[in-house]
Order: sequence, then C-alpha cells, then structure tokens
Amino acid sequence: MSHGPRSGLAAVSSALLAMSRHLEVRDVLKTIVASARELLDAQYAALGVPDDHGGFAQFVVDGVSDDQWRAIGPLPRQHGILAAMLHDAKPQRLGDVRTDPRFEGWPSAHPELSDFLGLPIRDGDEVIGALFLANKLHSVGDPPHPPSSKPQGGCGFTADDEELLAILAQHAAIALTNARLYERSRELTIAEERSRLAHELHDAVSQKLFSLRLTAQAAAALVDRDPARAKGELQQVAALAAEAADELRAAVVELRPAALDEDGLVATLRTQIQVLDRAHTAHVTFTGRGVRALPAAQEEAMLRVAQEALHNALRHSGADRVDVTLERRGSGAVLRVTDDGSGFEPRTVRRAGRHLGLVSMRDRASGVGGTLTVESAPGKGTTIEMEVPGG
Repeated sequence: MSHGPRSGLAAVSSALLAMSRHLEVRDVLKTIVASARELLDAQYAALGVPDDHGGFAQFVVDGVSDDQWRAIGPLPRQHGILAAMLHDAKPQRLGDVRTDPRFEGWPSAHPELSDFLGLPIRDGDEVIGALFLANKLHSVGDPPHPPSSKPQGGCGFTADDEELLAILAQHAAIALTNARLYERSRELTIAEERSRLAHELHDAVSQKLFSLRLTAQAAAALVDRDPARAKGELQQVAALAAEAADELRAAVVELRPAALDEDGLVATLRTQIQVLDRAHTAHVTFTGRGVRALPAAQEEAMLRVAQEALHNALRHSGADRVDVTLERRGSGAVLRVTDDGSGFEPRTVRRAGRHLGLVSMRDRASGVGGTLTVESAPGKGTTIEMEVPGG
C-alpha cells in the first residue's frame, strides 16, 4: 500500500472516526473526500451523489481551490467514466483517463487529470454515489508521477490502493446513509413540532377567544342595569385578550426558524428567551458562561431541548420564574432549565414523559452523545439538565 502497515491502519482509523463524527450530509461528504485524498496520496478527490435527472444532486471536491471550482462552472453530468461507475457499479483504475474511449473532455478551467481510481458507493444494490481520486503523488506534497515513473500497467494507483479505497467506500456508504436518515428524521421532527404547535395554538387561542366573547356579551347585558359589574367584566375581557396575545407571540417565537447557523446557540437562546420573558407573566432569564461553538447537531439538539423545557415550564407548571443557564464543561456544554412551578413525581416519569416531552428530550440528548437528567418534586419545581460532549 502507499502507507506502511502501522501508519496505514492509523490513517484508516482516523478517516473512519472523522466520518462518524458528522451528521449533516454535506459534512459527511466533505470528510469522505478529504480522507480519501489524504489516505491514498492523491492530488485530487471528488464524490458525486446522483440525482434522478442525469446530473448530480451534490458534488464535493478536495484539492481544487474555491476560485478554480467557480471557474470550472456547473456541476458535471453523469457521462463518461462517472456514468460507468454509477451504472456498471465496478471499480475503474486507469493509467490516463484522457486516453480512455469513454473520456468526453472537461471545461477549460478543469485541472489536468491522468491517473484515475474510482469506485461506486453502494447501499445494498443501490449506487448512492461515486468516489474517485486522480493524480497519484510520490508522497504527500509531491507532484504527480511522471509517465516514465509509473509502475507497469500504467497507473500510479495500485491494487492495494483500490482495496483500501473500497474499504473506505463501504464505510462511506454507512456514514452517508446514517446522515440521510438523520436529516429525514430531523425534517419529520420539525413537521411534528409544527403540527403540535398548530394544535396547541388552536386550542389555547380558541378557548381564550370563546371566553372573551362570552365575557363581552355579559358586559353588554350588564352595562345598563349594573355598570359596576359590567366594568369588572370588561376588565376580564382585557385580561383574556392579553392572554390570547401572549399565546400568539409565544407560538410565533417557536415557529420562527432558529438562527443557529448565523448567530450561534448562545445568541439564539438569548433572543428567544427575551421574547418569552416579554410574552409571559413569568420572569424568564438566560445566563451564558464561556460556551464555545459546538457541532451543529449538538447545538440544534440543545436548542430544541431548551424550547421543550421552556414550553413545559411556561404552559404547564404555573411557574413564576424560569432560569436558563448554558455553561462550558470541558470541551462540551451544560444546559440547565429551572422553574419554581408545581413540579411532578419523577417516579411516574413514564406517564409524565408522554405529557411533558421527556422521552423526546432524552432521545435528542442521546442522539448527539449527550445525557439528560430531570430533578423534580411536587410543589418544588423542576430542573432539566442536558450535557453534550462537544467536538
């Protein structure tokens, strides 16, 4: 192989660990490509995920600068060698891709490729991507092999390289499939949350508006014969209207897309909690202490757990005060949501879990390698704590 046995094993192990750390599809693709290029000492590497229209839904490269990639132009189509890997599902190892009869050229800004090693990425019988390397190097940082120095057979990439890339492709299929499942589950979760909020908003506001209408009718009936009572009823109308407005504002906050990508977890939590503090009679506070940026999946999980815990405290516990803290712990972080509300008996957690979303919160925490603990007692409030390990 192009690496010694010890360094080769360490390199493969590092590549597989790197792939397993990511949950976003784009991050997984980038990690696979960078790992493959480094592992096999190639000048260029790329990975294409096909769409259903003869093109690529995603195409990730490594070894090409951003300026060069922009100059190359649109994503390639599924033709030539790329089509062969996707449709024939066989490895392709070529001494000079330009002399292969299937070669159909490339844009003027495209780098010159000679040595070529490509493999399909398969999930069972389905080809879900094509991974390829070009221009075998003498060693990292060196120029490609000149034609005169290539081994017999004409390709700088060896059969051992092909075997190593096949191992990487098998694990890439697992990582890519897991990332796709994660994104689908997240989409379903978002849809479920929006559906829950829609039902909740409908129920809460409908009840408030129904009460408001009855109270207004009572005030109208009393205004002539009992002005004092009518005044009291009108004050109740004002209170009910304010509560309905609170419900609407809180729902808008939860439905608004989180600005995690732009603002980060601390700023996003602070903004949402400031709005909740204005929208509810309970005093809601936020404190952030030395938290560094976390992996995207962990930040999203923490935000969703915080939203669920705040929802419980503000809608169900009758709390006068809710305190949210987010602080650094090692390379990770700890989120804590504490309220002084009615609390519950943790030993009945199965029943409470269905009502308070505790099962969902635990799933979110464990899904990103974190933990969730709940402390509560009847009449003594609740503390929900989530810890994640960081990256």
